[in-house]
Amino acid sequence: MSRSGVGDAHDEAGTALADLMATVAATFHQPVPLAELLGTIVRAAQETIPGAEQAGISLTHAHGRIETVAATDPVVERIDAVQYGLREGPCVDAVRSRRQSWSNHLGQDVRWPRFGPQAEVLGVRSQMGVALFDEPDVVGVLNLYSSRAGAFDDQTPAVAAIFATHAAHALGRTLRLDQLNEALASRRAIGIAIGLLMERYQLNEQRAFEFLVRTSQTGNVKLRDLAEQLLAEADRRARPRG
Repeated sequence: MSRSGVGDAHDEAGTALADLMATVAATFHQPVPLAELLGTIVRAAQETIPGAEQAGISLTHAHGRIETVAATDPVVERIDAVQYGLREGPCVDAVRSRRQSWSNHLGQDVRWPRFGPQAEVLGVRSQMGVALFDEPDVVGVLNLYSSRAGAFDDQTPAVAAIFATHAAHALGRTLRLDQLNEALASRRAIGIAIGLLMERYQLNEQRAFEFLVRTSQTGNVKLRDLAEQLLAEADRRARPRG
């Protein structure tokens, strides 16, 4: 192929990839539940990022525990469990550094002398961890896997970084929506519980709210949980006895 032909082919591949990334980004920005969005992200990563045969998302909690919350195949969860147990591997390093960490020859990589050989036994020879987001209570990492050695080329890190940026924006928005919905649900439950207390004990709204707060503090129960207990009790009382 001539130099011009190589350049044209490269440009066509770049245009096709850009179009695909635009489609993926549009998919991310649809309002969907968090679990569904996580599944969409890992499937899109599998289809979009060069060299990736499988994909997963890992979250680490404030106390250090790492958890796989989405995966395209059970092998992802098995290999992740090995990484978490040994505390070494591309995913663990990406969590620690908040940056990309990858290897095209896990079995020969001196950085992870225990994990690499076990990864190859599970049929994974190349892996990449890409930071998704870094919040005070949780760190997210996108993990890419391949059964082939040398699966990731020079284009993979850049594409993975762009992909992770789109995914992180979508996740951040969904997490905020989930938190907002939870707050609204709490407010509704507490409001109804206050109404029940006002009716039951002939209290005004302020006194009913103070009663609810005192009971919450005395029993070491979250205000929303206490409110939901009161609603459940009222619902049981309202049901006709069999």
